[in-house]
Amino acid sequence: MTTPDSVAPAVAVPVALAIAGSEATGGAGAQADLKTFQALGTFGITALTCIVSFDPKADWGHRFVPVEPQVIADQLEAEFAAYDMDAVKIGMLGTPATIETVARVLREQRPQRLVLDPVLICKGQEPGAALDTDTALKEQVLPLAGFVTPNHFETISLSGLDAIDDEDDLARAATIIHERSGAVVLAKGGVRLAGPDAVDVFYDGTTLEVLRTPKVGELAVSGAGCTLAAAVTAELAKGAEPLEAARTAKDFVTRAIQRRMPSRAPFEAVRQG
Repeated sequence: MTTPDSVAPAVAVPVALAIAGSEATGGAGAQADLKTFQALGTFGITALTCIVSFDPKADWGHRFVPVEPQVIADQLEAEFAAYDMDAVKIGMLGTPATIETVARVLREQRPQRLVLDPVLICKGQEPGAALDTDTALKEQVLPLAGFVTPNHFETISLSGLDAIDDEDDLARAATIIHERSGAVVLAKGGVRLAGPDAVDVFYDGTTLEVLRTPKVGELAVSGAGCTLAAAVTAELAKGAEPLEAARTAKDFVTRAIQRRMPSRAPFEAVRQG
């Protein structure tokens, strides 16, 4: 029989927060973040910013519903009151109003380790709204980030380059983004660059390192970018140095792609171990 005296004391583990959207099929977004946090030994929590559901009746296009800014603020208020955040990841924010709300909280709370996965294209929005969102993210959230994980398109946008066609271009872009933001950069080339390897570039102002693994197919897998950024966040929460976190995250997402989840949707999803 268990008695009050025999109950094991609560044990604290590093806390990782994802401020991100819900993706209904479970492959990306906050769902991928939580699975990654759990797999890497952190206590994961989320503040949902939007609900994204693919529409199987319309070529699996995005249906995007933002969460009210006050509801986002309420989630964050409860979370920061309950825990000391060891690391925070920013995923899809989706609207200028959401970005303003999240940026205000981040300026107030000042988390020590802030990872930005800069979702610059919010599918399901009108082009003008998407541009306003992108501008707000660059102006209000990017300056707060200590670590940035842009994908191929986002790396082009943040660096201002016309194109990124090879490893040298990716390294140049990562350097430019660091110089503009001051953040550690893990620029994701993934399967979008020619060659047998999925290539990402790490740059922190001193060390430039190319991270490469053999490609697993030639198509992007849903949730790979979210998982990579979440893995970086979890490792930073545990005390890893940025380069160590990037290496671990690269290995973790590669294995998640290798064991990817099939579905009746026109894409496969990462599956975290």
